[in-house]
Amino acid sequence: MNVFERYAPFIQDYIFRSGWQALRGVQNAAGEAIFGTDDNVLLTASTASGKTEAAFFPILTLMDEDPPLSVGALYIAPLKALINDQFGRISQLCEEADIPVTRWHGDVPQSQKRKLLRKPRGILQITPESLESLMINKHMEIPSLFGDLRFIVIDEIHSLLRGDRGLQTFCLIERMCRLAGCNPRRVGLSATIGNPQEAGRFLAAGSGRRTVIPRFEGGREVWRLSMEHFYNTPPQADEDKQEVPETPLIEAPTDTAPKAAYPGVVYIFVHTRGKKCLVFTNSREECEAVCQSLRQYCEANHEPDRFLIHHGNLSASYRESAEEEMKDDDSMLSVCATATLELGIDIGRLERAFQIDAPYTVSGFLQRMGRTGRRGDPSEMWFVMRENHPEPRAMMPEMIPWYLIQGIALVQLYIEERFVEPPRTGRLPYSLLYHQTMSTLASCGEMTPGELASRVLTLSCFRRVTQEDYRILLRHLIEIDHISQTENGGLILGLSGERIVNNYKFYAVFQENIEYSVRTGPEELGTIVKPPPVGDKIAIAGRVWLVEEVDHKKREVYCTLVKGNIPAYFGDVAGDIHTRVLERMRGVLCEQVNYPYLMRRAVCRLQDARDIFRKSGMQDKPLVHLGGNMWALFPWLGSYAFLALERFLKICCGKQLGLKGLNPSRPYYLQFTMKATQEEFYRITAQEAAKDFDPLELVYPKEVPVFEKYDEYVPEELIRKGFALGVLDINDMKRRVLSWTK
Repeated sequence: MNVFERYAPFIQDYIFRSGWQALRGVQNAAGEAIFGTDDNVLLTASTASGKTEAAFFPILTLMDEDPPLSVGALYIAPLKALINDQFGRISQLCEEADIPVTRWHGDVPQSQKRKLLRKPRGILQITPESLESLMINKHMEIPSLFGDLRFIVIDEIHSLLRGDRGLQTFCLIERMCRLAGCNPRRVGLSATIGNPQEAGRFLAAGSGRRTVIPRFEGGREVWRLSMEHFYNTPPQADEDKQEVPETPLIEAPTDTAPKAAYPGVVYIFVHTRGKKCLVFTNSREECEAVCQSLRQYCEANHEPDRFLIHHGNLSASYRESAEEEMKDDDSMLSVCATATLELGIDIGRLERAFQIDAPYTVSGFLQRMGRTGRRGDPSEMWFVMRENHPEPRAMMPEMIPWYLIQGIALVQLYIEERFVEPPRTGRLPYSLLYHQTMSTLASCGEMTPGELASRVLTLSCFRRVTQEDYRILLRHLIEIDHISQTENGGLILGLSGERIVNNYKFYAVFQENIEYSVRTGPEELGTIVKPPPVGDKIAIAGRVWLVEEVDHKKREVYCTLVKGNIPAYFGDVAGDIHTRVLERMRGVLCEQVNYPYLMRRAVCRLQDARDIFRKSGMQDKPLVHLGGNMWALFPWLGSYAFLALERFLKICCGKQLGLKGLNPSRPYYLQFTMKATQEEFYRITAQEAAKDFDPLELVYPKEVPVFEKYDEYVPEELIRKGFALGVLDINDMKRRVLSWTK
């Protein structure tokens, strides 16, 4: 098929005007899959490869040839910023064909939404949460809005593969299609899919179609990668080690550094000068701290402030102004950011990305590095790995630079195996089951228990939930007045349930903290958790503010700008590290390979870590004697298997081993005291792991392990079951324990 000739004339004109000499591989492949089949399509190609155009050129051609009688294409994206960014690009493309493009999220004026409801057509761009709101509040409009829907495009689909938010998105797609009586094709877009076949099955669930995954030549990936290590205080790892080859390093003059600036921050300050960069951190707190230090360093060096900040707790105006300033290719500004800039928002030609400490996933590393290298240049990332010097009497496990080893493992896994984390399947999402039950009742009104079950339990993500489980949930919800039973046996929302559903925060299934809006004069800076008392200071928007007033009723904090340095707090963030990452970390410590991207100090620190690893005996056995009755266990398991092992040792083996004081450093190692010998440890753990025990045995008596947002409204027995059978990775844990005796 000549894909270009198959495109509508207005698409061909757009390509000519853009000065493209030829279609890219992904565009030819997508065109053949969308034009030539009636299947779902999963497009996986590197960042900035033209995936969005690859999907929309054929979709818009088909819509132009046979105009739909409703919205023809639904575009779902995980971030409002991504929708705003794509809105301009897609609108420009559709202008000539008179195909309207509508955004639908919390920051969009009601007038634009009303216009679409009056005359549904074109393309609708929406977040999962706004789609949830639409299903509840505009239930009667769904058939006219989507009755002739042809395509659903899901952008950055990898971000939806491992949590409840992704399952919610696909529940909503299934519910919407049933209600509207449409059967659209699904098109998933991502730069980082590790197992395309598994992701393709995830994309297709409940659609009745198979998924085509086009193959094409994507061109050779070229990276510029470096990784350096810093202790937060002198001496550094390379001091007095002349045998390590010298690596050129520009150091900033230390006499001008502010007291709070650590060597790693100084390094970033110097290497962002005169360049347009992104500085990624793993938390909003770290983002604020780094931005504060970099801005203070500008002041100490009598330079203009050249650092912006971007994270999810900042106000929309702060985030959007940072995005706009970065789109200017002539600007030499840098942005300190979290995952909010990890996804495909176009912020112009970035020269370099910095990553402070190791990200949790290969996917996160690839997404962040992929933000650079657009418009023909190689992708470039500089890792900055930091740690404090171990205390003089620190135990051996604390001597290992875990972030440095993790960073190397993430890079090597992708280089050697093209590994990226697969979808997380096999869960029992009871929190989401509660949410979708309440959402269905809120949108549809009174139903019999059988009707409700037929609408909710038949959604593909609940295939492991039994009818008995659902009966238990419904009885519980009636008891706590989230659901009421009418005289004729129907189910409706109860008074307590209405209070939950009628709050805008109900639309999201991810956990949120109680947040306070932070204001200075008329300007909103963003939100924080746990506001301090009046007279204390807070950190937000990369600066420090003095709290003048706290209004607990309105949840508002009023403040004024001051100088200084303090830590920020936005709520807890959990990591999800895959077992393959931990296994590769062990490989990094075992082998004697020199990785070409390691800088001088990182080389020295890795040498130290390998010496400690070898001398401790960790290479031969996972259990290491620390002296006396103290032991350390290095299981090399990911987050959920590590959690299972922790409980297995305490509950199934604790008495026999005489195990006490188990102290986990998740997911790297466990420390404990034990009366048993090393040989007894391996024998007893293997015997217990070989038994066919009930996973519920790994839940402590009376424990209710609340993990997800709506777990508090789910019966305790289902919470325990969901945790034991859906969160704990018992199979992985058992395999590892049994391998120790082989």
